[in-house]
Amino acid sequence: MENTKLETFSNRLHERAKGIWKRNHTHPFVQAIGDGTLSEKKFAYYLKQDYIYLMDYSKLFALGVIKAHNLETMAKFASILNETLQVEMDIHRHYALEFGISSIELENTEPTPTTLAYTGYMLNAAQNGTLADLIACLLPCAWDYYEIGLLLKEQNGEALENNRYADWIKSYSSPEFGEAHKWLIALLEELTEGMPEKELLRLEKHFLVTSRYEYLFWDMVQNEQDWPL
Repeated sequence: MENTKLETFSNRLHERAKGIWKRNHTHPFVQAIGDGTLSEKKFAYYLKQDYIYLMDYSKLFALGVIKAHNLETMAKFASILNETLQVEMDIHRHYALEFGISSIELENTEPTPTTLAYTGYMLNAAQNGTLADLIACLLPCAWDYYEIGLLLKEQNGEALENNRYADWIKSYSSPEFGEAHKWLIALLEELTEGMPEKELLRLEKHFLVTSRYEYLFWDMVQNEQDWPL
């Protein structure tokens, strides 16, 4: 399929990943956050793994600064990096304290095979590829989390007032959080303008692989999977 003006590349990616994202949105773990029935034990497990995931995820924005083609793009990647480290991870630290988990315990969490595989894939593709490769890996997490936040907010409405995880939902459905993926989409459109189909397919692969890793991550925390030995 050609990347034409009738279909932007980001729309193409979203369409190709639609089935995967639907599985993400309807995953029992995600839905249980939305209706407040998720056990605190499972959420605590998620917090630990997602925290160390974000430590590596943040490195992708640092790589974005390095691979950026101008000062404006460098500054934006640096700003998102700061937001991730100081705002999003602070949400995790705040929640963790409520669950009796210290910041040191968060940082000393051992990554599971799924967490390692996910972040390892992104970092390898980003370090060895172009800025567009980096964005294609980054985008599913930022974009799909925003869609999940909006979906859970819409589904549960006023019931969120009594939901243990309401702040999590409000954070990821906020316009401020949504700005990052929208900027990444705009930059990706700029970078892929006139790009050969062979290269677009490589970027699409990154997008779909990391979208699948999002599902595997939800499945991992739902089942509290860890190293078998």
